[in-house]
Amino acid sequence: MTDSDDLTKTTTATDTAAAPAAIAEPVADGGAAPTAFLEVRDLKVHFPTDDGVVKSVDGLSFKLEKGKTLGIVGESGSGKSVTSLAVMGLHRASRQQRSKVRMSGEIWLDGQELIGADPDDVRRLRGREMAMIFQDPLSALHPFYTVGQQIVEAYRVHHDVDKKTARKRAIEMLDRVGIPQPDKRVDDHPHQFSGGMRQRAMIAMALVNNPELLIADEPTTALDVTVQAQILDLIRDLQKEFGSAVVIITHDLGVVAELADDLLVMYGGRCVERGPADKVFYEPQHPYTWGLLGSMPRIDREQTDRLIPVKGSPPSLINVPSGCAFNPRCPYADIPKDNLTRTVRPELRQVDNGGTPANEGVAGGGGHFSACHMSQEERERIWTEEIAPKL
Repeated sequence: MTDSDDLTKTTTATDTAAAPAAIAEPVADGGAAPTAFLEVRDLKVHFPTDDGVVKSVDGLSFKLEKGKTLGIVGESGSGKSVTSLAVMGLHRASRQQRSKVRMSGEIWLDGQELIGADPDDVRRLRGREMAMIFQDPLSALHPFYTVGQQIVEAYRVHHDVDKKTARKRAIEMLDRVGIPQPDKRVDDHPHQFSGGMRQRAMIAMALVNNPELLIADEPTTALDVTVQAQILDLIRDLQKEFGSAVVIITHDLGVVAELADDLLVMYGGRCVERGPADKVFYEPQHPYTWGLLGSMPRIDREQTDRLIPVKGSPPSLINVPSGCAFNPRCPYADIPKDNLTRTVRPELRQVDNGGTPANEGVAGGGGHFSACHMSQEERERIWTEEIAPKL
């Protein structure tokens, strides 16, 4: 047995070791058939702990077509990465997590439901039909094996080819993602690569099997701005080449502004705003989105005032505030009457269709949605008169 055959997996998306499933509630029968390539419906991912249940994702829905990019943004702890790991089936891939995760809802990938599927079936999809770029390539790549060995293994798991053919494919992918002298660097270890090169190697590994869904979890974290731009250009070019659906997860609105067709803003494990990227950027309808935009520096004009931070900290996902989870930090929490903001959780409603609830029709459907108790007229007034002039 060779080193490559015996390679121990860490956090790669091509895990082949058998593992029992986490606790997953059965999918309800009779639901509407999926209409998109990726469709997530009322996803809940909860982690029981000694202190209580951590509701990392608590009722999330969205959909994504091939060739399109969805940006998921929010502060750390809002549930972004947990969502991506749920789509990849990685909450159910470890024996240690067998009884530590409670998942419900539906995740449809190209007509196949994943939460209720056998873990072995999901494992066969992972790496080939769907792949993930992790935010820390140094910890995601195995330090003992060369970069080439790890890409070769990711390819051979899904293709019945010899090592020579797989190595040729690995060199081809390293060249495609811009690694200089790929025929030599293929035999280097991860610590011999710079941060940007390691991220490129992770992208090469993720795309080696031409997956139809690519999830990029903070792909530009800890990279300088020049390398960030190169990585974003690379993801955009490769998406055009392979026609993949892309989910990009970040807390940096500048990143998704470059790539995303649609934007989903998460807070406290839930979606607070969702819609076309231009609508969310230029006509935002939720105070939390206003806060994110206000804390982002502008380079297209002179900045005379200080950035406006979002006051306070993200909520505990064990003790999420009642009503709107954002109410302790929201400067407009007292506008809705009858203390509604602190007592009733707002529904996600379509702001460009008379306030239609998001749960009517296909889950995660198109349009611009917001979960806020303020009226649309009040939100538009505040945005126009108070928020937009300061950005």
